[in-house]
Amino acid sequence: MIEIQNLTKRFDTTTALNHISLTVKDGAILGLVGSNGAGKSTLLRILAGVYEADSGTALFDGVSSFDNTLLKGQIIFVPDYPYFSSADTLQSLARRNRLLYPGWSDASYEHYKSLFALSETEKIVKMSKGMQRQAAIILGLSANPKYIFFDEIFDGLDPVMRELVKKILIAFVSDCDACVIIASHNLRELEDVCDSICLLHSGGVLADSDVDNLKLNLTKVQLILEDEALIESVKAQLDIIKINQKGKVYELTIRGSREEIVTYLNSLNPVFMELISLSLEEVFINEMEVSGYEIHSILADS
Repeated sequence: MIEIQNLTKRFDTTTALNHISLTVKDGAILGLVGSNGAGKSTLLRILAGVYEADSGTALFDGVSSFDNTLLKGQIIFVPDYPYFSSADTLQSLARRNRLLYPGWSDASYEHYKSLFALSETEKIVKMSKGMQRQAAIILGLSANPKYIFFDEIFDGLDPVMRELVKKILIAFVSDCDACVIIASHNLRELEDVCDSICLLHSGGVLADSDVDNLKLNLTKVQLILEDEALIESVKAQLDIIKINQKGKVYELTIRGSREEIVTYLNSLNPVFMELISLSLEEVFINEMEVSGYEIHSILADS
């Protein structure tokens, strides 16, 4: 289990992480999402022991990863842009990782290599971005790590490869009780594979919940009222975070208990009412707009 308490990291005058607190249980996949510069990559680098936090703690079963060689042997971190030297091949890196990682498994390496069907002897720097990412995944999972951190794991992968990676990760976590954190802008892919989501903004946590609860906390409703004046009562009674009107149809995004929201709206005897499922991307946009990250203003100014 990873326990993060009041973690803070600054770069000169910029605060990348501001008193972050978060817990990730074994056997779970956490999706890390947020605005550009929210601190996602910085958090992963601290967890991987690349950066040292200015204050606070990040503990793996009670132990810090920074300057801890033994623990780092159980950690795999694949950054957004994995580094490969001009001479690196899958074969040469497998030989190196066999020495570096106590949990390395030749059987796992052969298994993952067969799934991705990459050449062992081709120079990795000559491969496409997606193939380089596949190579990093093969090498990472073959080490049988306890903790895995991916930064934009789906970037560069085609739809078939994305589905394969999701299935592989879910199976790996189930079999090994590993702890996985994925930082990504691809919310659609995270929705398929993650147990929970942490939403970062300006170095702080906006939301931290399992995927279903995060979506259930927001309800989207299309509504037609016979007496349109009642919409003012709706605004006063419910925690509406977004409202749009097209003719007589109101589209409301409301925070709170879905059951209570539906009960109240039914009491108004609406002419029409329909609940609309929210995607994780819509939840993300709504939460960011509430926090002051004006999506529409940014688009209008661009």
